[in-house]
Amino acid sequence: MHDFRYRNGVLRCEGIPLDRLARAHGTPLYVYSRATLLGHYRRLDRAFASVPHLICFSVKSNANIAVLRTLARAGAGFDIVSGGELERVRAAGGDPRRVVFAGVGKTGEEIALAIRAGILFFSVESAGELEAIAALAGRLGKTARVSIRVNPDVDAGTHRHVTTGRAENKFGMDLGSARAAYARAAAHPRLEPVGVQMHIGSQITETAPYVAAIRRIRPFVRDLAGAGIRPAYLDIGGGMGIVYREETPATAARFAAAVLPEVADLGMTIILEPGRFIAGNAGVLLTRVLYLKEGGGRRFVIVDAGMNDLIRPSLYGAFHSIVPVRRLRRRRIVADVVGPVCESADCFAACREIPAPRPGELLAVMGAGAYGFSMASNYNARRRPAEVLVSGARHALVRERERWADLMRGERIPAFLGGAPRKTARRPR
Repeated sequence: MHDFRYRNGVLRCEGIPLDRLARAHGTPLYVYSRATLLGHYRRLDRAFASVPHLICFSVKSNANIAVLRTLARAGAGFDIVSGGELERVRAAGGDPRRVVFAGVGKTGEEIALAIRAGILFFSVESAGELEAIAALAGRLGKTARVSIRVNPDVDAGTHRHVTTGRAENKFGMDLGSARAAYARAAAHPRLEPVGVQMHIGSQITETAPYVAAIRRIRPFVRDLAGAGIRPAYLDIGGGMGIVYREETPATAARFAAAVLPEVADLGMTIILEPGRFIAGNAGVLLTRVLYLKEGGGRRFVIVDAGMNDLIRPSLYGAFHSIVPVRRLRRRRIVADVVGPVCESADCFAACREIPAPRPGELLAVMGAGAYGFSMASNYNARRRPAEVLVSGARHALVRERERWADLMRGERIPAFLGGAPRKTARRPR
């Protein structure tokens, strides 16, 4: 469900025609619907209303601070995987006490930053990380709250690049290692074991993998209680899928109906970490047709957005619907929709049947609100797009398009290559 609809033949985001936004801010351009973000968040919040719960939006899916501010004001917590994401949450007005910190490679600097901020807990992914957190907490004179990420060895039935809950994946600990980690945390004066965490993958369209994973973790939770360790939180991760093409993912209500019977009797606060489910269909990428080309028996529609702006089709072979912003009666053609990046992988759609576009016309790449801008790069020295947030009949530019100078910010030509010597402040005598 989303708030991008045609009215009088023009695709709109809520109350605003997308061609108006393209004229005002140029292309490529990300456009987000505030109503869609809030609608998805609130449906999931209502679905879990019968148990204590916290929805921690996955910042990696869309880290724009206006998006984060929208969700923070609605009551969301946040799932982060870096110190930079924690800083973005704080800049957006998010409460660090509602932040959970995952990721297999947390640095000492990031751990110290999070301890000082007072986050809800670290999702610990290895024995070495647990020791690092304990040492830093001791050095800072603080107690760090931790949750061990348990790898349940469950196949989520999704793309191999976004499966995270199999034994061969780099994430989490097997049950035996996790049990030892809890014992170590419970005995350490600077650690407080407060949760159990799992995460099995992304773009999961069925509920059965979640149920299977929770059923593997339930006995583990009861074993911990028998050892005198009673975590207050059960974090079941994120990964709920959305519609990109013809998928039929679980709704918030159906997801809750499958999960709640498995967790309601544990007496724990349930944490969910959705990203794509909230933001995926809340955003589109607007792009303008530059040229049409034929060769080798194929048609090409060349647009001004590239794989550096939206890498999912190149990286995962992901499908995104591509529709004209102005719906006109045109013959349909089969073409490859490609970008300007010097890679054959720079292709948004191969052999796609679309209404025949003309140079200068706008196309909308749908379902681009998650893992779109957040995975964008400056490859080919291309400037990253601007971002706009729409709320009803209002809109705001929430990220400016990068300037040419932004591409070289922080770089220096050293003196041995003829660059200007770097000025240094004189030391006081």
